[in-house]
Amino acid sequence: MVSVGGYVEGKTVSIESRFANGDAARLPALVAELVALNVKVIVTAGTTSIRAAKDVTRTVPIVIAVGAAKSLAQPGGNITGLSILGSEIARKRLELLHAAVPRARVVAFLVQAANPGNPVFIKAMTTVASSLGFRLHVVKVNATDHLSRAFAEMVAANAEALVVIEDPTFVALAKSIADLALSHHLPTMLGNRLYVYAGGLMAYGLVYNDLWRRAARYVDRILKGANPADMPIEQPNKFDLIINLTTARALNLTIPPSLLLRADQVIE
Repeated sequence: MVSVGGYVEGKTVSIESRFANGDAARLPALVAELVALNVKVIVTAGTTSIRAAKDVTRTVPIVIAVGAAKSLAQPGGNITGLSILGSEIARKRLELLHAAVPRARVVAFLVQAANPGNPVFIKAMTTVASSLGFRLHVVKVNATDHLSRAFAEMVAANAEALVVIEDPTFVALAKSIADLALSHHLPTMLGNRLYVYAGGLMAYGLVYNDLWRRAARYVDRILKGANPADMPIEQPNKFDLIINLTTARALNLTIPPSLLLRADQVIE
């Protein structure tokens, strides 16, 4: 048995886990399973998962949420947690990519077609791209076997770099995305360090371990009787930049020293 914060798993608290394994269509059924088990709180992340949980239940408290609440200060209903600052992070990623590949004039933006958060990210990225002097070419995929077609579309659009938006489907395809980007000579900016470990060039994003620890405090308060509608959504405060120099060399790309100095981790 594991004891954390006074809770003993299997004795004072029971944890039910469900995984869609990259198949978003399974999410509503998985949430329904949890609701049928009379769980006291649902913890999830990502726009697609949050939307599924919100659509299935309006009574079971949901932690962690972004873009689904009435406001940060007064989220209302059964949703609370932590914001991921999607638009702000999207802007920062493009700025960092521009610093690494300043000559790029067309940047591909790979998104999962079914992700309901796409409009927010695309709008933010398009605005930033214009201000930095390049054009964003959005490429949508809705199945794992469409990646090759997606990269062919990028080449046809004369893309010189690639930004990949986070999506559970893409996490399972991190190595394939990295390999295809390298074979097409496309420097990549990604949202999760796992992509960089798989061979991507750069990643800038939230420190998710910190978010999950903070989410646990929400769960604790809810289990002790707090109303999620009265719990303000908090902002993240830890971010990291990871750069893969092995990939940079394979791309014949020189990363500016100023950018390397800003990195939290450099993979040699």
